[in-house]
Amino acid sequence: MKVLRLISCLLLASQFSSIAAGQELRVAAAADLQAVFQELGARFQKETGHAVDLTFGSSGNFFSQIQNGAPFDMFFSADIDYPARLEAAGLIEPGSLYRYATGRIVLWTRKDSPIAVRQGLQTLADIRVRKVSIANPEHAPYGRAGVAALRHEKVYEKVRDKLVLGENVSQAAQFVESGNADVGLLALSLVLAPPLKSAGTYYEIPSSFYPAIDQAAVILKSSKQKDIARQFLSFLKRPDIAEFMRNNGLDVPESQPRQQKAVSSQ
Repeated sequence: MKVLRLISCLLLASQFSSIAAGQELRVAAAADLQAVFQELGARFQKETGHAVDLTFGSSGNFFSQIQNGAPFDMFFSADIDYPARLEAAGLIEPGSLYRYATGRIVLWTRKDSPIAVRQGLQTLADIRVRKVSIANPEHAPYGRAGVAALRHEKVYEKVRDKLVLGENVSQAAQFVESGNADVGLLALSLVLAPPLKSAGTYYEIPSSFYPAIDQAAVILKSSKQKDIARQFLSFLKRPDIAEFMRNNGLDVPESQPRQQKAVSSQ
C-alpha cells in the first residue's frame, strides 16, 4: 500500500512538473539583447509567473536552427530580414512579425587603452590598432552594419586584415574586453551594460554610416505557448518597458509612447 502511495505521489509530482515546464517560454534572442532581455525576462516572470528561457546567439545561426526545427517559441532577431524569410516560409504565426527596436553600433575600447576611439573610425587605421573585433558579418547583422560603416568611411581595406570575427556581437565584446582585440565594433546596448559600461570608453558611430539595424520578433508556428508569447510581446510594448529599452541603447518604434513622468504639484 505504501509503495502504491509513493508511486501515486511521484506520478502527481511528475504531472505538476510537466505543467510547470509547459509554461516556460523558450526565446531565441540576438546577442545584443543579452543585458536588456535578462532584466526584462525576470520582470515578466515576476509579473506573470511565466519563466522566460533565453538563449542568446547570432541571428543567422538561429535562423538556420529554426528552419531545421529548433524548439523555440519566439525569435528576436537583430534584423528584420531573417524573420521576414521565416514568414515567407510559413514558419511563423500569421501576423506576429513585429519590429521591436532599432540597434546602434559603437567603437569601444578599454579604459587603459591608448587608442582614442572618440576620433571615430579613422582611428582604426592607427598603427597601434592591431586587432579590431567585430561580429561575423556572414550571419550577424551587427557585423554587417560594422562593415558598412567601415566602407562608408573608406577605411575597410585598411583594416580588413585587423578584423577578428566573433560568432556574434557578444563574443566580439568579449574579445576586446579580455584584451584579445584593441578595439571593438559593438552594439550600444552591450556597452551601456556591465561589465563594459565601467570598463571602457566608446564612440557612437553615426547612423547615417550604415543601413538601419531594424530588429524584429516573431512567434513561431510550432510553438505550444502562443498565448504566453503574445503576452510577452504585449509586455514589451508597454510605455515603461519601451522607455527601459531606450535607456539601454535600443531605439523603439515611435508608435510606443514614452512613459509620462510624474510632475510634482508643489
